[in-house]
Amino acid sequence: MAMDVRDHRAVPEHRKMDEEEVEDLLEKFDAGKDDLPKIERTDAALKQMDAEEGDVIEIVRDSPTAGKTNYYRVVVDK
Repeated sequence: MAMDVRDHRAVPEHRKMDEEEVEDLLEKFDAGKDDLPKIERTDAALKQMDAEEGDVIEIVRDSPTAGKTNYYRVVVDK
């Protein structure tokens, strides 16, 4: 049985954002999806997520100074 990489302690939480959340995020930062860093659809952390090109993924990382920090990536095909 293959291990789900998302269960590994070194992999931060990944969550697909809904369209309303994406609109709010882009408006907050006065940005477009093209301005976000990219993550490939084939990334191991997205395998069980059914992510498609153009989806925005929120990544919650532990931070020694801030506690938790949020990062955002747009899904791309290779």
